[in-house]
Amino acid sequence: MNITSQTFTAIRLRVLSLIILIVLSACEPKGDVTIVNLGGTTVPDTPGEAVWLSFKQKAEAAAGGRLELRPLIYGQLGSEEQLLSGLRRGRIQFANLSAQVTSTVVPELSLLYAPFLFDDAEQADYVYDTYLTDLYRGLLAEHNLHLVTWYEIGFHSVYATAPIIVPADARGKRFRVSSSLNARLFADAIGADVIPLGYGEIVSSLQTGLVEAGENSVSLYARTGIADEAPHFSQTRHAFGVSVIVVDKKWWDALRAEDRAILADSFPRVTESRRLSRAQDLDDLQDASLGSIVHTLSDVQREAWRTATIGVTERLIEQLGGRAREIHALIQQGKAEYEEKQAGKGLRPIVVP
Repeated sequence: MNITSQTFTAIRLRVLSLIILIVLSACEPKGDVTIVNLGGTTVPDTPGEAVWLSFKQKAEAAAGGRLELRPLIYGQLGSEEQLLSGLRRGRIQFANLSAQVTSTVVPELSLLYAPFLFDDAEQADYVYDTYLTDLYRGLLAEHNLHLVTWYEIGFHSVYATAPIIVPADARGKRFRVSSSLNARLFADAIGADVIPLGYGEIVSSLQTGLVEAGENSVSLYARTGIADEAPHFSQTRHAFGVSVIVVDKKWWDALRAEDRAILADSFPRVTESRRLSRAQDLDDLQDASLGSIVHTLSDVQREAWRTATIGVTERLIEQLGGRAREIHALIQQGKAEYEEKQAGKGLRPIVVP
């Protein structure tokens, strides 16, 4: 039987992941030292890696030996779906998960990826900081997850093996989507052939022709192997992507108060992740060595995307149920307040229920 190198690598990674999970499940605190397993799917030499390693160094130094952080941040534990499962089972304590994946637990997180929900990053920053953080912290707490902070992924755009400049170009294309409802509705609205796949399957699926296109942020496209297979990147900037830095709430609440404070204070604030992510995005878009062909859309072309997906948000709200409609209304109020403040009128802040 012939085994390709790609198959062998996949088998080896699965075996490694199983070994790691066995080791983690067997971990016991070493005396007064609290072990903190960190789970992520970051890529070396990126802001995500720098954030995790800085967190480890700062927290361990502040704890004076009471905390030992173990960074399993390069996908050793598998996909984000597997990380979420490990987190909820107590095998890991800290994880960086996209809001899209976490929407399988808190469906209202999908609403944050509604197309053209935010006009620009600064508007999104204001609404997240002023209205959404405490609200979603409460929703996640209902499922034994504590939101430490948001981590910015950046605006999503469309990548493809051939140029997709306007929605009509996507019609009939085999379009990769994540497991979240918003991704499926977006692809359906532009007439694409919807292909649900895990993030780790994108590169191999582009290589085999199973998919021809998809959508993601610059950070999850440029240096992850996707750009090599799908070099055309059209800046639709249609959805504002975020991750959640979450912990096992039962574990978190059981920590000593001083250790909880150290961990909370040591993880970089969302303002820092925004700064790092946006700077890296600019570098990646301008880096010719990556081989990407970046298409900057005209106002008319971008408006075509907005028009094609205009009904997605309402369908998303209806299918999500829960507090989705209430949250959408709150976002609209927050956006209006931001615009008023920008104009110098300064409306009084609205209290989040």
